Amino acid sequence: MSGVGGGVGEARDASRFDDDWLGLRERADARARDAGLTRAAAEWLAVHEAPYTLVDLGSGTGSNMRFLAPWLPAPQRWRLVDQDADLLVQARADPAVPLDHVGREPAAELVCRSLAPFDGKLLDGARLVVASALLDLVSGDWLDALVAACAARRQALLVTLSVDGGWGFLDPDGAPVETATDRAVRNLFRAHQGGDKGFGAALGPAAPERLSQALERSGYRVATASSPWRLPAGDGRWRRLSMRLLEGWRDAALERDGRGGDWIRTWHARRREAVAAGRLGLFVGHRDLFAVPRGEMGR
Repeated sequence: MSGVGGGVGEARDASRFDDDWLGLRERADARARDAGLTRAAAEWLAVHEAPYTLVDLGSGTGSNMRFLAPWLPAPQRWRLVDQDADLLVQARADPAVPLDHVGREPAAELVCRSLAPFDGKLLDGARLVVASALLDLVSGDWLDALVAACAARRQALLVTLSVDGGWGFLDPDGAPVETATDRAVRNLFRAHQGGDKGFGAALGPAAPERLSQALERSGYRVATASSPWRLPAGDGRWRRLSMRLLEGWRDAALERDGRGGDWIRTWHARRREAVAAGRLGLFVGHRDLFAVPRGEMGR
């Protein structure tokens, strides 16, 4: 599934994302992830018995495995779960085969099925449960079911790049730039995030805090960190990603606007021109989380 930074991208339906979008965001994701939490997950796994089985929920084309495999102890066995068979085929066919830290290719099982309703059996046999850019799509009930299933199995969780509701523009020095119109569009966008994305009413940016609270109530020690995308003004490496973000923000706001949308289209055209000219960059706020059952080694 591999949802979208900022919560909206090029979706074929409410919870399916195209491979072009996923490819655009993968490099930004890798740069934004919190290294300390990734190291903590590796240290936690290392004190347990090998091989290490991991479940990636909403795996998309396998970007989580590609990033994490070199960090984590070996040997690794991955279970990639996504409802989109085409994305899973790409995970299998990717020529950039991920290798673990000793140079071995992890074993990978592909599971094509919907994540809704949540089925705890997907987690059977796993030591670590991971997900990336997923939480804003799910409902509170789905999240509670995930936590209950992990707690029953005493599994750790590494959940990364969950949107926190913050996004906006940066000047060439990296300082935030914001107008009243930016705020109005963002408010419409946030309202859009609460719609049904295939799991019931979506938590949107409330999801990271909701997950932390649910885990703490279930006997977990929880560590979180900020993992924002910062796409600098004038840096051509991020131009296509920036344009896709602007389109997503525009389209979500248009769906919620009751005034015909002309002001949103004008806002989009002006912001797009400024980004294309290198006068503005973008940022998108995310949170990473690593949680382990209390009483076990962890950060």
